[in-house]
Amino acid sequence: MTRYCYFLAALLLTFAGCAKEEPAAQQHFPPDADIEALIQSRVDEKRAVGIVVGVMEADGSTRVFAAGEPGPGAQPFGEQSVFEIGSITKVFTGILLADMVAKGEVALDDPVAKYLPEDEVTMPTRGGRDITLLDLSTHRSGLPRMPDNFNPADPANPYADYSVAQLYEFLSNHELRRDIDALGEYSNLSVGLLGHALSLAAGSSYEDLVRERILEPLGMSSTGITLSDDMRHWLVMGHDMAGNAAANWDIVTLEGAGALRSNVRDMLAFIAANTGPAESPLEEAMRVTHESRANLNGNVDIGLNWIILSLGRDQVVWHNGGTGGYHAFAGFDPVRGVGAVVLTNSTHDTDDIGLHLINPEFPLTPPPRRRVEVPVSTDILETYVGFYPLTPDFALTVTVENGDLWAQATGQDNYQVFPESETEFFYTVVDAQITFTKDDAGNVSGLVLHQGGRNTPAPKQELSR
Repeated sequence: MTRYCYFLAALLLTFAGCAKEEPAAQQHFPPDADIEALIQSRVDEKRAVGIVVGVMEADGSTRVFAAGEPGPGAQPFGEQSVFEIGSITKVFTGILLADMVAKGEVALDDPVAKYLPEDEVTMPTRGGRDITLLDLSTHRSGLPRMPDNFNPADPANPYADYSVAQLYEFLSNHELRRDIDALGEYSNLSVGLLGHALSLAAGSSYEDLVRERILEPLGMSSTGITLSDDMRHWLVMGHDMAGNAAANWDIVTLEGAGALRSNVRDMLAFIAANTGPAESPLEEAMRVTHESRANLNGNVDIGLNWIILSLGRDQVVWHNGGTGGYHAFAGFDPVRGVGAVVLTNSTHDTDDIGLHLINPEFPLTPPPRRRVEVPVSTDILETYVGFYPLTPDFALTVTVENGDLWAQATGQDNYQVFPESETEFFYTVVDAQITFTKDDAGNVSGLVLHQGGRNTPAPKQELSR
Protein backbone atom coordinates (compact mmCIF):
# COMPACT_ATOMS: atom_id res chain seq x y z
CA MET A 1 0.00 0.00 0.00
CA THR A 2 1.74 3.18 -1.14
CA ARG A 3 1.41 5.76 1.65
CA TYR A 4 -0.37 8.87 0.46
CA CYS A 5 0.13 10.40 3.83
CA TYR A 6 0.58 7.91 7.38
CA PHE A 7 7.74 3.88 2.85
CA LEU A 8 22.06 -7.39 -0.87
CA ALA A 9 25.73 -7.06 -0.20
CA ALA A 10 26.06 -4.34 2.45
CA LEU A 11 28.41 -1.41 2.79
CA LEU A 12 29.03 -0.04 6.28
CA LEU A 13 30.44 3.46 6.81
CA THR A 14 30.90 5.59 9.92
CA PHE A 15 31.27 9.36 9.91
CA ALA A 16 31.82 11.93 12.64
CA GLY A 17 30.83 15.55 12.91
CA CYS A 18 29.78 18.22 15.35
CA ALA A 19 26.85 20.56 15.95
CA LYS A 20 26.33 23.12 18.70
CA GLU A 21 29.00 23.34 21.36
CA GLU A 22 27.46 22.36 24.68
CA PRO A 23 28.92 21.24 28.02
CA ALA A 24 30.32 17.73 27.91
CA ALA A 25 27.82 15.04 28.90
CA GLN A 26 27.85 11.29 29.42
CA GLN A 27 27.41 9.35 26.20
CA HIS A 28 23.77 8.40 25.73
CA PHE A 29 23.83 6.28 22.59
CA PRO A 30 25.22 2.74 22.26
CA PRO A 31 28.77 2.13 21.01
CA ASP A 32 29.37 2.41 17.26
CA ALA A 33 29.55 -1.36 16.83
CA ASP A 34 26.09 -1.85 18.33
CA ILE A 35 24.45 0.74 16.07
CA GLU A 36 26.27 -0.69 13.06
CA ALA A 37 25.06 -4.19 13.93
CA LEU A 38 21.48 -2.96 14.39
CA ILE A 39 21.17 -1.30 10.99
CA GLN A 40 23.14 -4.07 9.28
CA SER A 41 20.62 -6.58 10.62
CA ARG A 42 17.77 -4.66 8.98
CA VAL A 43 19.50 -4.89 5.62
CA ASP A 44 20.32 -8.58 6.13
CA GLU A 45 16.67 -9.28 7.06
CA LYS A 46 15.51 -7.48 3.89
CA ARG A 47 13.73 -4.89 6.04
CA ALA A 48 15.63 -2.11 4.30
CA VAL A 49 17.58 -1.64 1.09
CA GLY A 50 19.81 0.92 2.78
CA ILE A 51 19.84 3.00 5.96
CA VAL A 52 21.67 6.11 7.10
CA VAL A 53 21.44 6.85 10.84
CA GLY A 54 22.64 9.96 12.64
CA VAL A 55 22.73 10.45 16.41
CA MET A 56 23.36 13.62 18.39
CA GLU A 57 24.66 13.48 21.94
CA ALA A 58 23.77 16.06 24.58
CA ASP A 59 27.15 17.74 24.08
CA GLY A 60 26.23 18.37 20.42
CA SER A 61 28.62 15.78 18.97
CA THR A 62 27.22 13.63 16.19
CA ARG A 63 27.90 10.24 14.65
CA VAL A 64 26.59 8.94 11.34
CA PHE A 65 26.32 5.32 10.23
CA ALA A 66 25.26 3.70 6.97
CA ALA A 67 24.44 0.19 5.78
CA GLY A 68 23.07 -1.28 2.58
CA GLU A 69 22.96 0.01 -0.96
CA PRO A 70 22.02 3.45 -2.37
CA GLY A 71 20.73 1.97 -5.63
CA PRO A 72 22.26 1.60 -9.12
CA GLY A 73 23.98 4.74 -10.31
CA ALA A 74 23.73 6.53 -6.95
CA GLN A 75 26.70 7.81 -4.99
CA PRO A 76 27.90 5.67 -2.04
CA PHE A 77 26.04 6.24 1.21
CA GLY A 78 27.30 9.02 3.42
CA GLU A 79 26.21 12.05 5.40
CA GLN A 80 25.57 13.87 2.09
CA SER A 81 23.13 11.22 0.75
CA VAL A 82 19.77 12.83 -0.08
CA PHE A 83 16.42 11.20 0.68
CA GLU A 84 12.79 12.20 0.45
CA ILE A 85 11.67 12.87 4.04
CA GLY A 86 7.92 12.90 3.36
CA SER A 87 5.77 13.96 6.29
CA ILE A 88 8.67 15.26 8.36
CA THR A 89 7.95 18.30 6.15
CA LYS A 90 4.92 18.83 8.39
CA VAL A 91 7.07 19.94 11.33
CA PHE A 92 8.70 22.56 9.10
CA THR A 93 5.18 23.79 8.31
CA GLY A 94 4.43 23.91 12.03
CA ILE A 95 7.58 25.98 12.61
CA LEU A 96 6.53 28.40 9.86
CA LEU A 97 3.21 28.80 11.65
CA ALA A 98 4.89 29.49 15.02
CA ASP A 99 7.36 31.92 13.41
CA MET A 100 4.59 33.85 11.65
CA VAL A 101 2.57 33.99 14.87
CA ALA A 102 5.60 35.35 16.74
CA LYS A 103 6.03 38.03 14.08
CA GLY A 104 2.36 39.02 14.27
CA GLU A 105 1.66 37.95 10.68
CA VAL A 106 -1.00 35.40 11.59
CA ALA A 107 -2.70 34.08 14.74
CA LEU A 108 -3.31 30.48 15.75
CA ASP A 109 -7.06 31.08 16.02
CA ASP A 110 -7.31 32.82 12.64
CA PRO A 111 -9.84 31.13 10.34
CA VAL A 112 -8.10 29.48 7.40
CA ALA A 113 -10.61 31.24 5.14
CA LYS A 114 -9.02 34.58 6.05
CA TYR A 115 -6.00 33.70 3.90
CA LEU A 116 -7.76 32.06 0.94
CA PRO A 117 -9.23 33.91 -2.06
CA GLU A 118 -12.92 34.24 -1.19
CA ASP A 119 -13.93 34.48 -4.84
CA GLU A 120 -12.33 31.07 -5.56
CA VAL A 121 -12.97 28.91 -2.51
CA THR A 122 -15.42 28.51 0.37
CA MET A 123 -14.06 26.74 3.45
CA PRO A 124 -16.40 24.20 5.06
CA THR A 125 -17.72 25.07 8.52
CA ARG A 126 -19.71 23.16 11.10
CA GLY A 127 -21.90 24.28 13.99
CA GLY A 128 -21.00 27.90 13.36
CA ARG A 129 -17.31 27.10 13.90
CA ASP A 130 -14.57 27.96 11.41
CA ILE A 131 -11.50 25.79 10.83
CA THR A 132 -8.48 27.66 12.23
CA LEU A 133 -4.78 27.48 11.47
CA LEU A 134 -4.29 25.66 14.80
CA ASP A 135 -6.93 23.07 13.87
CA LEU A 136 -4.97 22.25 10.71
CA SER A 137 -1.69 21.88 12.61
CA THR A 138 -3.14 19.54 15.25
CA HIS A 139 -5.09 17.34 12.80
CA ARG A 140 -8.37 18.36 14.47
CA SER A 141 -9.96 20.23 11.56
CA GLY A 142 -12.51 17.56 10.71
CA LEU A 143 -11.07 17.36 7.20
CA PRO A 144 -10.29 13.85 5.86
CA ARG A 145 -6.85 12.37 5.38
CA MET A 146 -7.02 13.10 1.65
CA PRO A 147 -9.50 14.95 -0.61
CA ASP A 148 -11.97 12.72 -2.43
CA ASN A 149 -11.10 14.28 -5.79
CA PHE A 150 -7.52 13.08 -5.52
CA ASN A 151 -7.22 10.81 -8.56
CA PRO A 152 -3.60 10.79 -9.78
CA ALA A 153 -2.93 10.27 -13.45
CA ASP A 154 0.37 8.60 -12.52
CA PRO A 155 0.11 6.47 -9.33
CA ALA A 156 3.92 6.29 -9.23
CA ASN A 157 4.02 10.09 -8.74
CA PRO A 158 0.59 10.67 -7.23
CA TYR A 159 0.72 14.30 -6.06
CA ALA A 160 2.26 15.77 -9.21
CA ASP A 161 -1.01 16.71 -10.90
CA TYR A 162 -3.17 17.71 -7.93
CA SER A 163 -3.87 21.40 -8.52
CA VAL A 164 -4.89 24.37 -6.42
CA ALA A 165 -8.11 24.48 -8.44
CA GLN A 166 -8.88 20.89 -7.42
CA LEU A 167 -8.12 21.70 -3.78
CA TYR A 168 -10.47 24.68 -3.86
CA GLU A 169 -13.15 22.62 -5.59
CA PHE A 170 -12.95 19.95 -2.88
CA LEU A 171 -13.07 22.45 -0.01
CA SER A 172 -15.97 24.37 -1.53
CA ASN A 173 -18.09 21.23 -1.87
CA HIS A 174 -17.04 19.25 1.20
CA GLU A 175 -19.35 18.72 4.16
CA LEU A 176 -17.51 18.05 7.42
CA ARG A 177 -18.50 14.72 8.96
CA ARG A 178 -17.62 15.67 12.52
CA ASP A 179 -17.35 18.77 14.69
CA ILE A 180 -14.15 20.78 14.39
CA ASP A 181 -11.71 20.05 17.26
CA ALA A 182 -13.78 17.02 18.32
CA LEU A 183 -11.31 14.34 17.32
CA GLY A 184 -7.75 14.02 16.06
CA GLU A 185 -7.42 12.33 12.67
CA TYR A 186 -4.10 12.46 10.83
CA SER A 187 -4.60 14.44 7.62
CA ASN A 188 -2.20 15.17 4.80
CA LEU A 189 -4.86 17.45 3.38
CA SER A 190 -4.98 19.59 6.53
CA VAL A 191 -1.25 20.28 6.74
CA GLY A 192 -0.93 20.69 2.98
CA LEU A 193 -3.69 23.31 3.22
CA LEU A 194 -1.89 24.94 6.16
CA GLY A 195 1.29 25.31 4.11
CA HIS A 196 -0.73 26.75 1.24
CA ALA A 197 -2.50 29.27 3.49
CA LEU A 198 0.74 30.39 5.14
CA SER A 199 2.36 30.93 1.73
CA LEU A 200 -0.56 33.12 0.66
CA ALA A 201 -0.37 35.04 3.94
CA ALA A 202 3.36 35.66 3.39
CA GLY A 203 3.01 36.42 -0.33
CA SER A 204 5.58 33.72 -1.14
CA SER A 205 5.80 30.19 -2.45
CA TYR A 206 5.95 27.49 0.21
CA GLU A 207 9.45 26.47 -0.85
CA ASP A 208 10.78 30.04 -0.70
CA LEU A 209 9.13 30.55 2.68
CA VAL A 210 10.78 27.44 4.17
CA ARG A 211 14.14 28.32 2.64
CA GLU A 212 14.19 31.94 3.82
CA ARG A 213 12.82 31.37 7.32
CA ILE A 214 14.23 27.98 8.31
CA LEU A 215 16.74 26.39 5.95
CA GLU A 216 19.06 29.34 5.32
CA PRO A 217 19.17 30.51 8.99
CA LEU A 218 20.06 26.95 10.05
CA GLY A 219 22.58 26.41 7.25
CA MET A 220 20.59 23.52 5.77
CA SER A 221 21.96 23.83 2.24
CA SER A 222 21.06 20.28 1.17
CA THR A 223 17.37 20.49 2.05
CA GLY A 224 14.60 21.65 -0.25
CA ILE A 225 11.83 20.67 -2.61
CA THR A 226 13.53 21.47 -5.90
CA LEU A 227 16.69 19.40 -6.23
CA SER A 228 19.79 21.53 -6.63
CA ASP A 229 22.60 20.10 -8.76
CA ASP A 230 24.40 19.01 -5.59
CA MET A 231 21.29 17.43 -4.09
CA ARG A 232 20.58 15.58 -7.32
CA HIS A 233 24.18 14.30 -7.36
CA TRP A 234 23.72 12.81 -3.87
CA LEU A 235 20.12 11.60 -4.30
CA VAL A 236 19.80 7.89 -3.53
CA MET A 237 17.34 5.65 -5.34
CA GLY A 238 14.06 4.88 -3.60
CA HIS A 239 12.59 1.36 -3.45
CA ASP A 240 9.20 -0.09 -2.67
CA MET A 241 8.57 -2.78 -0.07
CA ALA A 242 9.46 -5.52 -2.54
CA GLY A 243 12.82 -3.90 -3.31
CA ASN A 244 11.88 -2.56 -6.73
CA ALA A 245 13.07 0.91 -7.79
CA ALA A 246 10.44 3.58 -7.10
CA ALA A 247 9.90 6.96 -8.71
CA ASN A 248 10.48 10.18 -6.83
CA TRP A 249 7.41 12.14 -5.78
CA ASP A 250 6.79 15.70 -6.93
CA ILE A 251 4.32 17.22 -4.51
CA VAL A 252 2.62 20.41 -5.62
CA THR A 253 -0.26 22.30 -3.94
CA LEU A 254 0.03 20.17 -0.76
CA GLU A 255 3.80 20.75 -0.39
CA GLY A 256 3.52 21.53 3.30
CA ALA A 257 2.46 17.94 3.98
CA GLY A 258 5.45 16.11 2.54
CA ALA A 259 7.52 17.64 -0.25
CA LEU A 260 10.96 18.16 1.31
CA ARG A 261 14.17 16.23 0.59
CA SER A 262 17.19 16.31 2.89
CA ASN A 263 20.26 14.48 4.18
CA VAL A 264 21.34 13.31 7.62
CA ARG A 265 23.84 16.16 8.03
CA ASP A 266 21.16 18.81 7.58
CA MET A 267 18.64 16.91 9.68
CA LEU A 268 21.10 16.63 12.57
CA ALA A 269 21.56 20.40 12.38
CA PHE A 270 17.77 20.71 12.47
CA ILE A 271 17.57 18.46 15.55
CA ALA A 272 20.32 20.50 17.23
CA ALA A 273 18.32 23.69 16.64
CA ASN A 274 15.32 22.05 18.31
CA THR A 275 17.19 21.15 21.51
CA GLY A 276 18.87 23.07 24.30
CA PRO A 277 18.36 26.75 25.10
CA ALA A 278 16.94 28.79 22.22
CA GLU A 279 19.61 31.03 20.67
CA SER A 280 17.48 33.00 18.18
CA PRO A 281 13.87 34.06 17.56
CA LEU A 282 13.57 31.17 15.11
CA GLU A 283 14.68 28.67 17.76
CA GLU A 284 12.22 30.26 20.21
CA ALA A 285 9.46 29.64 17.67
CA MET A 286 10.69 26.06 17.29
CA ARG A 287 10.26 25.50 21.05
CA VAL A 288 6.65 26.66 20.76
CA THR A 289 5.98 23.84 18.29
CA HIS A 290 6.99 21.26 20.92
CA GLU A 291 4.22 22.30 23.32
CA SER A 292 1.39 19.79 23.62
CA ARG A 293 -1.83 21.11 22.08
CA ALA A 294 -4.08 18.05 22.08
CA ASN A 295 -4.13 14.31 22.72
CA LEU A 296 -4.00 12.06 19.68
CA ASN A 297 -4.25 8.69 21.36
CA GLY A 298 -3.33 7.43 24.83
CA ASN A 299 0.24 8.53 25.59
CA VAL A 300 0.59 10.35 22.26
CA ASP A 301 -0.01 14.11 22.08
CA ILE A 302 0.54 16.59 19.28
CA GLY A 303 2.16 20.01 19.24
CA LEU A 304 2.31 22.17 16.13
CA ASN A 305 2.68 19.05 13.96
CA TRP A 306 5.34 17.43 16.18
CA ILE A 307 4.21 14.11 17.71
CA ILE A 308 4.92 13.90 21.45
CA LEU A 309 5.32 10.39 22.85
CA SER A 310 5.35 9.98 26.63
CA LEU A 311 7.22 6.99 28.08
CA GLY A 312 6.76 7.25 31.83
CA ARG A 313 8.43 10.49 32.86
CA ASP A 314 10.32 10.74 29.56
CA GLN A 315 9.23 12.25 26.29
CA VAL A 316 10.28 11.84 22.69
CA VAL A 317 9.30 14.60 20.27
CA TRP A 318 9.31 13.15 16.77
CA HIS A 319 7.82 12.76 13.33
CA ASN A 320 8.21 10.29 10.52
CA GLY A 321 7.63 10.42 6.79
CA GLY A 322 7.10 8.06 3.91
CA THR A 323 6.84 8.45 0.14
CA GLY A 324 6.73 5.88 -2.64
CA GLY A 325 10.36 4.81 -2.15
CA TYR A 326 11.61 6.28 1.14
CA HIS A 327 10.97 6.31 4.88
CA ALA A 328 12.36 8.83 7.35
CA PHE A 329 12.40 9.53 11.10
CA ALA A 330 13.58 12.52 13.12
CA GLY A 331 13.20 12.93 16.87
CA PHE A 332 14.75 14.06 20.13
CA ASP A 333 14.43 13.96 23.91
CA PRO A 334 13.90 17.61 24.95
CA VAL A 335 15.15 17.03 28.50
CA ARG A 336 18.26 14.96 27.78
CA GLY A 337 19.01 17.00 24.64
CA VAL A 338 19.75 13.94 22.50
CA GLY A 339 18.32 13.18 19.07
CA ALA A 340 18.35 10.71 16.19
CA VAL A 341 17.67 10.70 12.45
CA VAL A 342 16.94 7.54 10.43
CA LEU A 343 16.73 7.81 6.63
CA THR A 344 16.02 4.81 4.39
CA ASN A 345 15.73 4.37 0.63
CA SER A 346 12.85 1.91 0.91
CA THR A 347 9.36 2.07 2.39
CA HIS A 348 10.08 -0.25 5.30
CA ASP A 349 9.13 1.35 8.62
CA THR A 350 12.24 2.04 10.72
CA ASP A 351 10.71 4.40 13.29
CA ASP A 352 11.43 1.87 16.03
CA ILE A 353 15.18 2.34 15.44
CA GLY A 354 15.02 6.08 16.04
CA LEU A 355 12.68 5.81 19.02
CA HIS A 356 14.75 3.01 20.58
CA LEU A 357 18.02 4.89 20.17
CA ILE A 358 16.53 7.97 21.84
CA ASN A 359 14.80 5.98 24.58
CA PRO A 360 15.75 2.29 24.99
CA GLU A 361 12.41 1.66 26.73
CA PHE A 362 10.85 1.76 23.28
CA PRO A 363 11.21 -1.79 21.92
CA LEU A 364 12.70 -2.74 18.60
CA THR A 365 10.29 -4.43 16.20
CA PRO A 366 11.14 -8.10 15.63
CA PRO A 367 11.48 -9.39 12.07
CA PRO A 368 8.16 -10.28 10.47
CA ARG A 369 7.52 -14.00 10.31
CA ARG A 370 7.98 -15.67 6.97
CA ARG A 371 4.64 -16.05 5.22
CA VAL A 372 3.83 -18.86 2.83
CA GLU A 373 1.10 -18.62 0.22
CA VAL A 374 -1.45 -21.44 0.14
CA PRO A 375 -4.06 -22.21 -2.52
CA VAL A 376 -7.60 -20.92 -1.93
CA SER A 377 -10.43 -21.51 -4.37
CA THR A 378 -11.93 -18.66 -6.37
CA ASP A 379 -15.34 -19.49 -4.89
CA ILE A 380 -14.05 -18.67 -1.41
CA LEU A 381 -12.25 -15.55 -2.63
CA GLU A 382 -15.49 -14.29 -4.18
CA THR A 383 -17.13 -14.25 -0.74
CA TYR A 384 -14.67 -11.57 0.37
CA VAL A 385 -15.52 -9.11 -2.42
CA GLY A 386 -16.85 -5.94 -0.84
CA PHE A 387 -16.27 -2.48 0.58
CA TYR A 388 -14.75 -2.31 4.08
CA PRO A 389 -14.69 1.16 5.75
CA LEU A 390 -12.00 1.33 8.45
CA THR A 391 -12.80 5.01 9.18
CA PRO A 392 -15.36 7.40 7.65
CA ASP A 393 -12.70 8.50 5.15
CA PHE A 394 -10.56 5.39 4.66
CA ALA A 395 -11.63 2.01 3.36
CA LEU A 396 -10.45 -1.14 1.61
CA THR A 397 -12.15 -2.23 -1.60
CA VAL A 398 -11.69 -5.97 -2.09
CA THR A 399 -12.08 -7.53 -5.53
CA VAL A 400 -11.21 -10.72 -7.39
CA GLU A 401 -9.26 -10.38 -10.63
CA ASN A 402 -8.18 -13.41 -12.68
CA GLY A 403 -8.66 -15.70 -9.70
CA ASP A 404 -6.58 -13.55 -7.29
CA LEU A 405 -7.70 -11.35 -4.39
CA TRP A 406 -6.89 -7.64 -4.48
CA ALA A 407 -7.37 -4.97 -1.80
CA GLN A 408 -7.26 -1.27 -2.68
CA ALA A 409 -7.05 1.41 0.02
CA THR A 410 -8.73 4.77 -0.45
CA GLY A 411 -6.69 6.97 -2.78
CA GLN A 412 -4.02 4.32 -3.28
CA ASP A 413 -2.95 1.74 -5.82
CA ASN A 414 -4.63 -1.63 -6.04
CA TYR A 415 -2.43 -4.47 -4.73
CA GLN A 416 -2.81 -8.21 -4.63
CA VAL A 417 -3.07 -9.90 -1.24
CA PHE A 418 -1.91 -13.50 -0.86
CA PRO A 419 -3.61 -16.22 1.22
CA GLU A 420 -1.80 -17.98 4.04
CA SER A 421 -5.07 -19.63 5.08
CA GLU A 422 -8.68 -19.43 3.89
CA THR A 423 -9.27 -16.28 5.97
CA GLU A 424 -5.79 -14.74 6.40
CA PHE A 425 -4.06 -12.76 3.66
CA PHE A 426 -0.86 -10.73 3.41
CA TYR A 427 0.53 -7.91 1.29
CA THR A 428 4.01 -8.17 -0.16
CA VAL A 429 4.42 -4.44 -0.90
CA VAL A 430 3.99 -3.44 2.75
CA ASP A 431 4.10 -5.19 6.12
CA ALA A 432 0.34 -5.51 6.48
CA GLN A 433 -2.11 -8.39 6.71
CA ILE A 434 -5.87 -8.89 6.46
CA THR A 435 -8.03 -11.35 8.40
CA PHE A 436 -11.59 -11.83 7.20
CA THR A 437 -14.24 -12.41 9.90
CA LYS A 438 -17.49 -14.36 9.71
CA ASP A 439 -20.79 -14.28 11.59
CA ASP A 440 -22.43 -17.22 13.34
CA ALA A 441 -23.99 -18.30 10.06
CA GLY A 442 -20.59 -18.47 8.40
CA ASN A 443 -21.11 -15.40 6.20
CA VAL A 444 -18.25 -12.91 5.76
CA SER A 445 -19.07 -9.98 8.03
CA GLY A 446 -15.91 -7.88 7.97
CA LEU A 447 -12.14 -7.81 8.11
CA VAL A 448 -9.32 -6.77 10.41
CA LEU A 449 -6.34 -4.86 8.99
CA HIS A 450 -3.11 -5.66 10.85
CA GLN A 451 -0.48 -2.97 10.31
CA GLY A 452 2.03 -1.08 12.44
CA GLY A 453 1.06 -2.99 15.57
CA ARG A 454 -2.60 -2.04 15.19
CA ASN A 455 -5.58 -4.27 14.45
CA THR A 456 -8.29 -2.20 12.80
CA PRO A 457 -11.68 -3.83 12.16
CA ALA A 458 -14.03 -2.89 9.33
CA PRO A 459 -17.54 -4.14 8.52
CA LYS A 460 -18.34 -5.56 5.11
CA GLN A 461 -20.56 -3.61 2.73
CA GLU A 462 -21.60 -4.60 -0.74
CA LEU A 463 -19.75 -2.98 -3.64
CA SER A 464 -21.67 -0.40 -5.65
CA ARG A 465 -22.25 -1.63 -9.16
